Amino acid sequence: MSVSNSLSVLVIEDNRAIQANISDYFTMQGAVVDFALQGRQGADLALQNYYDVVVLDLTLPQLDGLDVCALLRKRAPRHIPILMLTARDSLQHKLDGFNVGADDYLVKPFDLAELWVRVQVLAKRYLQQHHQLIFGNICLNKHLHQVMCDARVMELKPIGFQLLNILLETHPRPVCRSELCSRIWGDELTESDALRSHLYQLRKTLQQHGASITIETLLGVGFALKTKAAT
Repeated sequence: MSVSNSLSVLVIEDNRAIQANISDYFTMQGAVVDFALQGRQGADLALQNYYDVVVLDLTLPQLDGLDVCALLRKRAPRHIPILMLTARDSLQHKLDGFNVGADDYLVKPFDLAELWVRVQVLAKRYLQQHHQLIFGNICLNKHLHQVMCDARVMELKPIGFQLLNILLETHPRPVCRSELCSRIWGDELTESDALRSHLYQLRKTLQQHGASITIETLLGVGFALKTKAAT
């Protein structure tokens, strides 16, 4: 993906005039832009689709920008770059935004050219840092939603992909059962053995494809990836 064009951007902004201005300018730069007028709608779109960057207004109906940002950091299976827009320019408001996980901050009124440059910088930074996760002979590509073992594609079900993604992101830190369940299913009720079943299937798939890594169970702690011992 070229960072100068073909960016997918979600703009969560309830001011239709600002929406239109951003849409016209970003589209002219080659970006694909989606919009949401309300916080809850924006959060749902961001969780259901892939966006290179989310431009998030602070003052929104239903959920404000701080709540949306916090929700995305809790529920999204990957780190979505978030640029927060606001008419509030006090230091405390900026700190509040950064404290809930915003990556950048731009005060209204702003220049569209500056907004576009900031979006490109965020996209490039996280494309380089978070586009691929590699450990052993496993390479997980978040953008393509694909896992490679050596040079072969490893087919995983959606939950298996999420599990591997979380374990790669947090490596070498172990991840407890409650954190895994929260990041995958959120507040939804799940069967007690659901996580165990998905972990079993993921372990089996890794083994079948000759992966050089495995999932270790640390009693009373959680789960972590480790390199398999040489035979």
